[in-house]
Amino acid sequence: MTETKFLQYKLKPFLIEAVADLGFQEPTEIQRRLIPIVLKGESAIGQSQTGTGKTHAYVLPILNKIDPAKQEVQAVITAPTRELANQIYQEILKVTKHCDDDKMISARCFIGGTDKQRTIDKLKTQPHIVVGTPGRINDLVKAQALVVYTASTLVIDEADLMLDMGFIEDVDQVAARMPEKLQMLVFSATIPEKLKPLLKKYMENPAYIHIEPKQIAAENIAHYVIPARHRSKIEIAFQSLQLFNPYLAIVFTNTKKMADKVADGLLEKGLKVGRIHGDLSPRERKKVMKQVNDLEFQYIVATDLAARGIDIEGVSHVINIELPSDLDFYVHRVGRTARAGASGVALTIYEDSDEDALNRLEKLGIQFKNVDIQKGEMVETGDRNKRKKRQKQVDDLDVQAKSMVRKPNKVKPGYKKKMQAEVTKIKKRQKRVQRKK
Repeated sequence: MTETKFLQYKLKPFLIEAVADLGFQEPTEIQRRLIPIVLKGESAIGQSQTGTGKTHAYVLPILNKIDPAKQEVQAVITAPTRELANQIYQEILKVTKHCDDDKMISARCFIGGTDKQRTIDKLKTQPHIVVGTPGRINDLVKAQALVVYTASTLVIDEADLMLDMGFIEDVDQVAARMPEKLQMLVFSATIPEKLKPLLKKYMENPAYIHIEPKQIAAENIAHYVIPARHRSKIEIAFQSLQLFNPYLAIVFTNTKKMADKVADGLLEKGLKVGRIHGDLSPRERKKVMKQVNDLEFQYIVATDLAARGIDIEGVSHVINIELPSDLDFYVHRVGRTARAGASGVALTIYEDSDEDALNRLEKLGIQFKNVDIQKGEMVETGDRNKRKKRQKQVDDLDVQAKSMVRKPNKVKPGYKKKMQAEVTKIKKRQKRVQRKK
């Protein structure tokens, strides 16, 4: 079944073999729409949800076009983080291992935090495919160690994150050294205004592929919200994790400082916790990622770097210690779970001030279940706004009752008490009427 679905693209036999080995049942929507475009050598901009099969949508057709007989760089793939670059590289290796010995396709990953001189020494033979972070690739190009003018394809993955992290200039400098007729493939969750000049500079009438999510987040994620109510969020997170007993959980925070605070708090409570944020050195991040992949941690505390830049397999639960200020990141965060058809749970600890953000997410189609921890159990609590609604109803009755009690023409001592007693009497009568209804 797998073979017949991908045979339509007339991919080389080793790619069909690799697809079967990877266990792909059939192409995803972005793969169906993008593979033919990439095979034709056309440029494209792709917007799609996380976990839609985007990486293989460009990796498979790019590998199909590589000529193993030419020992030169034929494609450059850039990613904003070392972890994401390494993940793309690993996916390429899973496919290229199916190449025939006499037609091997070579790929290399170039990221910061590695020995630059040793990398330069190894570049006496140019690889067919280069994957890496823009800064390191640009350094190697400027050092004349990496030759990119032979490459006809440039991929910019997570372009909006690339922009946020200040890498667009490096991408521009690499692209400037590539052929004039360049196939550029850009993938981005959003297309910010500041990204448009780069796209205009290198892309002429690109195909635009926007995969509309069937809903804002994957269908098989259960979304829960729990009120903080002046309690310790770390304590709530700890109790929730104990109740969930996840296979692997990511606890998201908005800042590095908060990530450290939460990680330290959970460690003090006896949980073995990994942490991932931008202040870690390359060596520390590499070590944590290895520990995560080796299943040494059941819990990871992370900033939004992990929401977009890192693909961690097997995440069963996501906990938001705080809602992100950019609500797009809610989708990216919860998208770490329920991947490849699995189900997942996302729990958000909210303050009263988050009500507007939660309402906006609900308008976008997220269906929250309201829960709380009571007597060591997580229980559903019904409508989180019922207290406000009850308060509003009382206020409305108050206004109504007061409008029915008139101030006497001649004011006598104690008139205010009498008026209030009258208001209370009317309110009681109105409540009885409402209850009967």
